Amino acid sequence: MHCSFCASNITKALERQQGVLSVNVSLAHEEVLVEFDPSKVEGWQLDETLRSLGYTVRDPDKVRSFEEEEKELRGARNRLLGSATLTFTALGIMSLYWLGVARPMPTWMRVGMIALALSNVFGFGFPILEMAYHSLRRLILNQHVLMELAAFGGLIGGFIGLFVDKRFPAPDFFAISVFIVSYHLLGGYASLLVRTKSSQAVKRLLSLQPQTARVIRDGKEMTIPVQQVSKGDLVRVRPGEAIPVDGVVVEGVSAVDESIVTGEPIPQEKRVGHEVVGGSVNTNGSLVIRVTKVGSESFLQRVAEYIEEARAMKPGILQLLDRVLRFFVPGVILAAVAGFTAWSLGAWALTGAPNLQRAAFAALSVLVMGYPCALGMATPIAMIRGGGLAAERGILFRSSEAFHVLQSVDTVVFDKTGTIMVGRPSVVRVLPVEGVSQREVLALAASVEALSQHPLAKAVVEAAREQGIFLEQVNDFQEVSGAGVRAKLSGKPIFVGKLDFLQDMGVF
Repeated sequence: MHCSFCASNITKALERQQGVLSVNVSLAHEEVLVEFDPSKVEGWQLDETLRSLGYTVRDPDKVRSFEEEEKELRGARNRLLGSATLTFTALGIMSLYWLGVARPMPTWMRVGMIALALSNVFGFGFPILEMAYHSLRRLILNQHVLMELAAFGGLIGGFIGLFVDKRFPAPDFFAISVFIVSYHLLGGYASLLVRTKSSQAVKRLLSLQPQTARVIRDGKEMTIPVQQVSKGDLVRVRPGEAIPVDGVVVEGVSAVDESIVTGEPIPQEKRVGHEVVGGSVNTNGSLVIRVTKVGSESFLQRVAEYIEEARAMKPGILQLLDRVLRFFVPGVILAAVAGFTAWSLGAWALTGAPNLQRAAFAALSVLVMGYPCALGMATPIAMIRGGGLAAERGILFRSSEAFHVLQSVDTVVFDKTGTIMVGRPSVVRVLPVEGVSQREVLALAASVEALSQHPLAKAVVEAAREQGIFLEQVNDFQEVSGAGVRAKLSGKPIFVGKLDFLQDMGVF
């Protein structure tokens, strides 16, 4: 589906089926929700209706793979590039003609323009022609029909200029056929590109969750797909691994990076009884987690559903757009007919001679300039893309209406500091005790922290290196999960960590 016209076409076709009670089309999902009476119409008949319009039917419960989406995108891009090649070739020929370099146009150029027009309309543009044909069969007027009327109008005008009336500028008419097909393919590719990239943004969010989990059953550890994990299962997570499920810690102590949830860059200490979220990262200690949520109940799945819901919901501005588009194509066609009539019958009534050349150009101008796909794509595609970009940055829109009203927001209230943090801690000041320099304190701390993977440790080490401080080799390094680190330097113990950790170590 390219734009709101496609959604409207599907709705009209399905609603004409006997037994169909309601139809809801999601342009973002490329999905249709149909409520129907199975005693009057069957599901396969609805599938056939969609296929007859030129669409491919797939199971909504089976998410398309990255490779499938990229293959579809690659096909659309290749058609666009091929069509664009023909368009630029036609533009080069027409430029020579318009500038007077090739006037009158040589025979080989005329033949070339015919070949370019036919190749674009019946070659790269054939999928559009097929969809226009199926739409007309069901008496549905849409952007495909409008494009083909303009394209075939150009072909007819060109052949009239070649074989019937030399006053018709055949090259110009053939050029119209070439250009309009490329424009349509460009609109379709832009729409597909935005929807594909937004869909992949959601999939990248879901990819934070590991595909397997190490489950403890009957005292034995086994690795199984995360889809087979059940509530109540015990799952072991080793240091450095992503947590595969939502649950509660029943064994172990560790620091867990929950930045995907809170935005806070500092790992949080997790002990027995603490909740953990699937997709967060276990930084150092080993944990055993009792599973509390699986499948659609898990945090990441709910986040993905929120994003999809926001992309699917139709705010007031889109509902207004749908009402406008319902009358747009018939209006354009009527305007084209009116233009042709005015310069043919109208001119004949006033002057005694119809101006068929002007009549043809007037009708074609309306069909080409009134091409509606940009209008139908602009608003929904902007919202789809906005939802995808927001997801990449960890911003969730619970409703598409938020896009529409955001311009009027003058005050924003944040519920946690992580929302507005850079996401990377850094050393701002070093406050040494009397008798010790800042450089000495930073050197000792960085030498120990160099062996830790904690974000605060990395910040300390980075600050020392920025000042050109040499880091010394330490011995007997030990990391106390959620508290700090300890090591020996030249036989002297050094402790770096939280205040209560330092108190426990007898520092003061």
